[in-house]
Amino acid sequence: MRLSGKVAVITGSAGGIGLATASRFLAEGAAVVLADLRAEALEQARAQLSATVGGAVLDTAIVDVTDARQVAAMVAGALKRFGRIDCLVNNAGITSDARLVKMTDEQFDRVIAVNLKGVYRCTQAVADPMIRQGSGVIINASSVVGLYGNFGQTNYAAAKAGVIGFTKTWARELGPKGIRVVAVCPGFIRTPILDTIPQAVVQKMVEKIPLGRLGQPEEIASVYAFLASDDASYINGAVIEVSGGIQL
Repeated sequence: MRLSGKVAVITGSAGGIGLATASRFLAEGAAVVLADLRAEALEQARAQLSATVGGAVLDTAIVDVTDARQVAAMVAGALKRFGRIDCLVNNAGITSDARLVKMTDEQFDRVIAVNLKGVYRCTQAVADPMIRQGSGVIINASSVVGLYGNFGQTNYAAAKAGVIGFTKTWARELGPKGIRVVAVCPGFIRTPILDTIPQAVVQKMVEKIPLGRLGQPEEIASVYAFLASDDASYINGAVIEVSGGIQL
């Protein structure tokens, strides 16, 4: 198992890509800290994984990634339980879409706070422990929207482009300390967020994808698992698109 003996903290892991990632990491032998703001969903995820992944080593942390104290407590709890953190997956994210002329400051600020500053807070919190142990992997969830932009997503595109900037910078700063930093840009993935989008709009998304279908959360999780493993030991500062070939 590629992640045997490793400890991973995965934010936004009560559902969607985060939950699929936790499942894959556990199957690959990692101990996992499920971190999410939604307490009830977090416990449901823990129960599901404990029942479906044999020998799962799990902990949970209720955390708002915009809150520095909660993030610090999440990291301290992981270190107390497991003694180290080998991988942080910055997966937590939200959307609040509107055209530029209709977007409110509240919509803009909230998406930037969670999707950009939350990544900054979580990475800053794990950086020192990883530096002390001389190793670690930071996996940042960006998006194809951060590469190409998207109608109605000024805030989300800005945040996800910023995550790419973080990745390039931290790869330079932390690489000499033995810590790899990478970004993954998923395309349109079949998660519960798509349930809020009209089927006609989803079909238009699919028509733009050369593979002719939406991605599955497990397909992103498999990329994360590879990047977290020693098989990816020379990948640092990379921005990897996992989108079926879409270009918005």
